[in-house]
Amino acid sequence: MTKEGKAKRKLRHLAIFARRGVIALLILAQVLFYFALIYTGKAFITWLDYLFTVISMLIAIYVINTDKKFSYKLSWVFLLLFAPIVGGVMYIIFHTQNVTIRAARHARLEYASLSALFDAPEIKELPERKHSLVNYLANVGGFPLYANGESRYFPSGEEFFKAFTAELRKAEKYIFLEYFIISEGELWDEIFEILVQKAKDGLDIRVMYDDIGSLLSLPTKYPKVLADKGIKCYCFNKFRPVVTSIQNNRDHRKIAVIDGKTAFTGGANIADEYVNKIERFGHWKDCGIMIKGGAARSFAVIFLQLWSICNKSQESYLKFYPTGEDTPLSQGYVQPYADNPLDKEYVGEQVYMNIIKGAEKYLYFTTPYLIIDDAMLEALKTAAKSGVDVRIITPQKYDKKLIHYATISYYKELLNAGVKIYEYTGGFIHAKVCLCDDEIATVGTVNLDFRSLYLHFEDGIVLYGGDVLDSIKSDFTDTLATATKIEISDCSRNIFLRLFQSFLRLFAPLI
Repeated sequence: MTKEGKAKRKLRHLAIFARRGVIALLILAQVLFYFALIYTGKAFITWLDYLFTVISMLIAIYVINTDKKFSYKLSWVFLLLFAPIVGGVMYIIFHTQNVTIRAARHARLEYASLSALFDAPEIKELPERKHSLVNYLANVGGFPLYANGESRYFPSGEEFFKAFTAELRKAEKYIFLEYFIISEGELWDEIFEILVQKAKDGLDIRVMYDDIGSLLSLPTKYPKVLADKGIKCYCFNKFRPVVTSIQNNRDHRKIAVIDGKTAFTGGANIADEYVNKIERFGHWKDCGIMIKGGAARSFAVIFLQLWSICNKSQESYLKFYPTGEDTPLSQGYVQPYADNPLDKEYVGEQVYMNIIKGAEKYLYFTTPYLIIDDAMLEALKTAAKSGVDVRIITPQKYDKKLIHYATISYYKELLNAGVKIYEYTGGFIHAKVCLCDDEIATVGTVNLDFRSLYLHFEDGIVLYGGDVLDSIKSDFTDTLATATKIEISDCSRNIFLRLFQSFLRLFAPLI
């Protein structure tokens, strides 16, 4: 790496810690203020205490009356009342940014303008108890149900990207890629070579990646690098080392669309660890899914929605619809969906909740994180108490220590309700999958944590019936064989660790 490259890398590392530094300074200010209040006894300090307390109480009252999740409100209210300087200043900084308001307004206009593109869902022979989810996704996002198409599930990143690159080479009109992380390495080199050649052939190639996700894995001005090769590129939500609420809203989606005929999604980003070319946390267990047929059109529109919002442009989306007949009918139905944090509609969460509440025999989950609010926690416990076989696989090896401690803080409560929890011992499991009763599944990017459920741009696909569910179940069974079952006795009895975990649970929505 050149001296210039090393300097840029150092600056970007400093940028990542800038926000934490601001929070640390606020905490220090709070501690010093309490120290001055206790040991100086000056009237000025006392009046400042009254002022901060009143401001924080007013903000707390406002927070309580918002339409946010209860767990989220509880975390803020506790912080506001316990540490008025930290809580008050943080809340004002995080929640009064005009950029968020502008983005939300633009998003509402963009999504509203697209509703006419979607047809009403064709439920046909779908079991009646699945109609509620079909109708919910159709009503909140205009996401249609498709009968004609083909679905293929991949139980590993290696298999996923083998099919992925093969389909890229078949592209004739356009390729859209939207990923949280794109990292330079063997995998991206192979994909990049294909994209460059396709751009030379005159195809419309567009790449969108999240700036935080790719902050340390791509050069600062990488969009220009791609533009010089004829590839349109947008770096989503450019990171600046200041504390703004919009920095919380990351593009966590993983979408690839080829000619509007083939689409991919799943947990895997474009980086070498996802195909185990490099090792970070042991074997990386991920998954993906390929959709052919009408459903690929939905993913094209989902991509173009965010592309238009980011570029403040308008396009004729219909021109990206493929001509000709759909792929012949395969078993089952599919329904792609997307979630964004700007419309106050928690689509990803509602997909999971609908599946959980409709379960009769079993519920299988794989998730890298397990940090959920009281509603989902109670739904999982109620399902287990009702005789549903609820099984959740999380990783034993973690990528974020605090998040892992927050995850295991839920174990004991779930185990006491009859939920079975397993930890994948082979390495890090990054797949986000839910399978229920051999009838319905969802595969996508939505983790069972607050950031995915409430803060990030996400996507997924619901699969109703078909042979693809057998592949998902087989993968879960194989993964289960390499996992360790967690027992009540495994839950820590160390009182200090339990207190720490309780503390993390309280602030989980803010982590």
